[in-house]
Amino acid sequence: MRRLVLPALLMLSMQANATDIVVSAAASLTNVFGTVAKAYESEHPGTHVVLNFAASDVLLQQIANGAPADVFASADQTAMDKAQAQGLINKDSRRDFAANELVLIVPTSGKFTPASLSDLTSKNVGKVAIGDPASVPVGRYTKAALEAAKLWEPVSAKAVLAQNVRQALDYVARDEVDAGFVFATDATVAAGKVRVAMRVATPTPIIYPLAVVAQSKQPAEAKAFADFVLSPEGQGLLAKAGFHRP
Repeated sequence: MRRLVLPALLMLSMQANATDIVVSAAASLTNVFGTVAKAYESEHPGTHVVLNFAASDVLLQQIANGAPADVFASADQTAMDKAQAQGLINKDSRRDFAANELVLIVPTSGKFTPASLSDLTSKNVGKVAIGDPASVPVGRYTKAALEAAKLWEPVSAKAVLAQNVRQALDYVARDEVDAGFVFATDATVAAGKVRVAMRVATPTPIIYPLAVVAQSKQPAEAKAFADFVLSPEGQGLLAKAGFHRP
């Protein structure tokens, strides 16, 4: 049984075919959707799931530009709202399937652990990894949280912008920055290299929606995959990976 994970739009266009379900999902879903896809394929012999991971807004742009996709799963409502406004999804298929939390992480080898968000303004912190708010959901959540704390300007001055949440995680894991904002589930992926300094309250809940893409060539199969994600088995796999019910 074959399951493809395609990071590049070119590969996606070349390798997707009529027997595949193409699932374009937020980068923070990389590990758990790999598990979900494997479980789905086991219950649907002959069905292949092609996984395409990137920042939600990047996936949105790919779909808008005609890239093959059957299911779109984003890390925030903003990206899905844009997809719906552009007519890129079947709005009746849109459902919330998971929730997450924002955390501040530091390298395990780091010498300073912030005890509060205001500590990020101290000279003990030189660089902070932040997803680009213009295109990355974790960046939008981070900016909103820092704005609520009246700390966006001083902290963003130290920002190393990441193209997706996993890049922000990598910056911290490689000890290239002093701290970084990621989702709680991402922090567990690099548990040996990063540690959580604190959980960060966000003005809006971190909720993940998914929907069938309007131009899907296999809408019935796409709906079946989405249903599986929402099923007790799918929700159990998400919970095991640290996600919560929305």
